[in-house]
Amino acid sequence: MLHYAVVFLVIALVAAVFGFGGIAAGAVGIAKILFYVFVVLAVATFLYGLIVRKT
Repeated sequence: MLHYAVVFLVIALVAAVFGFGGIAAGAVGIAKILFYVFVVLAVATFLYGLIVRKT
């Protein structure tokens, strides 16, 4: 999932360089959402691993 966030970020940067502001804004929005979903899932997996290891 982090890979997709980076891909959309690169798409946004390329679109911004070529002057496609709307496409760049959309790609940045998607990249942000994917990054935050990745962070939430990573933290949840880490906490689950700690809980399972203790029991």
